[in-house]
Amino acid sequence: MRALVGLWRWRRNPLRRTTDLVEAWLALAAMVLVLLAAPVAGAVIGTIAQSSLQRAVQDQQRTHHQVAATVVRRLNHAPVEPDPESPASRKRQSQVLADWTAPDGTARHGTVLTALGSPHRGDQFVVWTDDRGRIVARPLDGETATTHAVLAGIGAAVMAAGLIETGRRVIVWRMLQRRYARWDQAWDKAGPDWGRTGTGS
Repeated sequence: MRALVGLWRWRRNPLRRTTDLVEAWLALAAMVLVLLAAPVAGAVIGTIAQSSLQRAVQDQQRTHHQVAATVVRRLNHAPVEPDPESPASRKRQSQVLADWTAPDGTARHGTVLTALGSPHRGDQFVVWTDDRGRIVARPLDGETATTHAVLAGIGAAVMAAGLIETGRRVIVWRMLQRRYARWDQAWDKAGPDWGRTGTGS
């Protein structure tokens, strides 16, 4: 809006300089780009991120398996914070030594995290493993992937708008530097004779 006001103000103003008009047109162009290019950039990046993340969801759901694990004994370590991506992220987890059977039928034994409040020998809980029975993170779900894609799109739109505005400010700053340089040159020429009687006669 300020760009439109600036263009209207300088339309027939006798004090208008070329740089004033260029600055006003530049502001208008930047505003149009922010309104058009930034949403397009956000939509494109969001779509690409959504496609990539949904492929990751499908891959993880195909290769990650839920299996039952049995507590052998609780390890004497302080509870650790869970994966922040996990739905149980607000719960504290404990380390236990456990047994489980891999999807290929092989027996597995190792240290895992459990959300059991007070794990005892023989307690069962669910873990996620890969095809070979190695412990992996919970697979990404579709809703979380979509949320990340939306955030990526919003971030891209904000970044595009910021780059456009930064470019406009840099161009205006350079124009001002040139204007000040011309003023300095003009003052240098007029300075020695400024205020003297008969100057210019």
